[in-house]
Amino acid sequence: MSDTISYGDFERVDIRTGTIVEASAFPEARKPAIKLVIDFGPDIGLKKSSAQITVHYDLQTLVGRQVLGVVNFPPRQIGPFQSEVLTLGFEDEAGAIVLATSEKPVPNGRKLL
Repeated sequence: MSDTISYGDFERVDIRTGTIVEASAFPEARKPAIKLVIDFGPDIGLKKSSAQITVHYDLQTLVGRQVLGVVNFPPRQIGPFQSEVLTLGFEDEAGAIVLATSEKPVPNGRKLL
């Protein structure tokens, strides 16, 4: 069981929906990863992210996919790449990442409530 947090703590984590508009190889990463550019709508704009999602996804199938991301973490330097958002996902039985998304499409930039 994880630590208990308050609802106020949860509200501080800004999770938004966005659409992947670019996906490219990231051979410089220590662990296999893909560089993403995600459109989080007019208020937040385009943000870059590095995601370790190479087991279940390839570059061609990622563009146009809607995902969830934390947009209020500080940028993180990953090798030569600066990741601006944390793209969310879950580990499958083997530890590979499956992207988190909404059940139905929603406008880019909508906040998880």
